[in-house]
Amino acid sequence: MSSRPRTAWPVVAVFTAGYLASYLLPTIVGRLSAHLGLTAAQAGLVGSALLLSSASAGFTLAGRVERYGSRTPARIGLVLAALGYGSAALAGSVPLVVLSVVVGGFGSGAATAVAAAGIAAQRDPHRTSSLGLLTVSATAGALYLTIPHLGGGHRLPFAAVALVALLVWPATARLNGPTAPEESASPLTGRLPHRRSGLVLAGGMLVWSMAQNALWGVSSRIGITQAGLTEVTVGAVFAAALGAGLLGVMGAGVLGARVGRAVPIGLGTVIISGSIVLSSSARDLTSFATGEILWNTVYPVVLSYLIGLAASLDVRGRWAVLAGSASSVGVACGPLLGSVLSEEAGYPAMGLVLGAATLLVAAPVTAVALHTGGRPLVPGSVRRRGGAPAALLAATTGSLSGAVPKLGSPEQPVTELRVRRRRLVRSAIRTAGPDGGPGQSNAYASTSDR
Repeated sequence: MSSRPRTAWPVVAVFTAGYLASYLLPTIVGRLSAHLGLTAAQAGLVGSALLLSSASAGFTLAGRVERYGSRTPARIGLVLAALGYGSAALAGSVPLVVLSVVVGGFGSGAATAVAAAGIAAQRDPHRTSSLGLLTVSATAGALYLTIPHLGGGHRLPFAAVALVALLVWPATARLNGPTAPEESASPLTGRLPHRRSGLVLAGGMLVWSMAQNALWGVSSRIGITQAGLTEVTVGAVFAAALGAGLLGVMGAGVLGARVGRAVPIGLGTVIISGSIVLSSSARDLTSFATGEILWNTVYPVVLSYLIGLAASLDVRGRWAVLAGSASSVGVACGPLLGSVLSEEAGYPAMGLVLGAATLLVAAPVTAVALHTGGRPLVPGSVRRRGGAPAALLAATTGSLSGAVPKLGSPEQPVTELRVRRRRLVRSAIRTAGPDGGPGQSNAYASTSDR
């Protein structure tokens, strides 16, 4: 069975369920601190435990989604998310909340890993990642508008994430099952391509995500304690910021590959750095709203290109999962880092540190985008240089149907061979594969006596 999903919307739905907890992190951390008697650092530590568990699920499933299929890991992840976050919503003691959060975080990570592999298998991974970010931003924005008016202490945000996981469950029926053993036996399965670029990208995404979530984890407290706003006003600012993020993601989807990946990633990261400094030093509604809205407008744009870049490095989605898991580690460390920095040095100094870290990581990540600029946004397409491995991979597995260019494609010209003898045709097909076995050919041959 092919690992390519039949449609993109089930992947987008699972992506939304997996990412939603991290999008709601400010209200989760804030309510844990306000309603369970935790200090800011302790609440941040609980948020870090959630996200670290999510990252561990990603590392566990990296390279295994194709073997197990998308459907089973996605269903297990959604069940764990629903049970974990549902239990956290019902629990009244801190130890039970922490345990439930870890279980729910693992479920979120499993769903995110499945979505990352599914995005890499799409013909246009950037468009799919943009749709995913658009959906999760819209969902989180709606929740930020409603949760402050409903009360519920720490229970309501967890209940909302659990409910979304249950609602996404029917979409898993459209995901693929396990790959047949003969399809997963390709000699290229164990090789991880573009290791240097992938490692640099994964490390860069770890630091980049850590800086983003360090601010995101304490944004609610910045608005309430430093800018003097109410929770309702802060929720409205977050909803407006996520709404602006929707516009940014739609713009990124329209822009696509027209300017490549390096410009959106490099320029966007510089803008993000400045908006982090502005938001963390805000002392009134205007500066706080400006920083948050600018930051949330550009953040998902850059993230969509980073996800697409990781997906383009490996058609099997391994770099997408690994880089996404590294990003989750950074996300996991973010709330604790933001809480510690803000308590020790204050919010403005924290913003300067995070802004500087974001600027430093912009250079290597942009370099990876420039280095891989010749590769198409569509993974699995055969390039002018080094196209043979992709063609061989597409021919030896059933998972990349349609990825090899047709005859006459400008990407990889293929010469049609006319052979008059059936025996020669059978011999050519038998020896063209990597192991000389039948059915392993990537050559095109036709006869004139058929």
